[in-house]
Amino acid sequence: MNIKIPVYQPALNGNEKKYVNECLDTTWISSKGRFINEFESSFANFIGVKYAASVSNGTVALHLAMIALGIGPGDEVIVPSLTYISSVNAIVYVGAIPIFIDSLPDTWQMDPTDLKRKITARTKAVMAVHLYGHPCEIETIDEICKANGLFLIEDCAEALGSKFGDTHVGTFGDISTFSFYGNKTITTGEGGMVVTNDETLFDRSVHFKGQGLAKHRQYWHDVIGYNYRMTNICAAIGLAQLEQIDGFLERKREIAKFYEQNIINPKIEFHKEKAGLTHSYWMCSILTPDSSLREELRENLAKEGVETRPLFYPVHTMPMYSQKYQKIPVAENLGWRGINLPSYPGLSDDELGLICSIINQL
Repeated sequence: MNIKIPVYQPALNGNEKKYVNECLDTTWISSKGRFINEFESSFANFIGVKYAASVSNGTVALHLAMIALGIGPGDEVIVPSLTYISSVNAIVYVGAIPIFIDSLPDTWQMDPTDLKRKITARTKAVMAVHLYGHPCEIETIDEICKANGLFLIEDCAEALGSKFGDTHVGTFGDISTFSFYGNKTITTGEGGMVVTNDETLFDRSVHFKGQGLAKHRQYWHDVIGYNYRMTNICAAIGLAQLEQIDGFLERKREIAKFYEQNIINPKIEFHKEKAGLTHSYWMCSILTPDSSLREELRENLAKEGVETRPLFYPVHTMPMYSQKYQKIPVAENLGWRGINLPSYPGLSDDELGLICSIINQL
């Protein structure tokens, strides 16, 4: 396929080059420098949380959250099957057991009723994933966690700017994580953030991400830590991106509205925003009636140079997680029918019109 319209590409039109050049000019290119602290504090202020610790990518952010909470071998962590693989892998990294739950058919988010059914005496935490930028029913999930003495982890890798009511996601959980990969709403190239309102969890996250270095004794390490730090260069890009976040989010909502208003094919369902919530539309997504029509539509779009992605395949169907046969029907149904459409801020209305016209011809 000769790609003319990618499914995503970053917009690097702000102070990115200026800030990166400052890193080069000052030689502060590794994990120390002014941009680390400025990016962390600006990010915390944007979403309304007390503490933010930058890390090298979104997957290690999840791993670090697990470590900070003390989750380990034998513990069960409840997670939606319809999610990106890193959500589940991070659970297994610490020796814990992922317990898969189903999704709601309207929002595609984790099903609180199924969540209640899956809690056991071994359950230690719930990982709530805000899939594709639509918030899950986080207040209900938080209440279930509190009632059962469970930790709540929010995986907000795809949900920067998403809100439950007037409150940003990532501020409800005991600890939450974000990703800044090149296709995320803001990017640092590779990078992530661990956020929390709990000072102890923040201190533990900082301690473990920096090789377990003791606070008050130089080159003394008192735990087995990890090198999960973000570089000053990545933070410089992140700060420049964060300066533009309002514009990015506004344009992505305009794109979603364009799709919703101009896809008039009755065979297609658009992933709509539920009332009272703010969908940040990291990805604008649709459902076809079945998997064969999905592949036909993807091929039609590809012929015109339009790149798409299938929805995430339910993790419980993947070889390393399918030893125990399970039926998780809504997640499976969505996973086989869904498509992610181009959703980046730089898309023009003409390009959007082309995409919609191809979809309407299916």
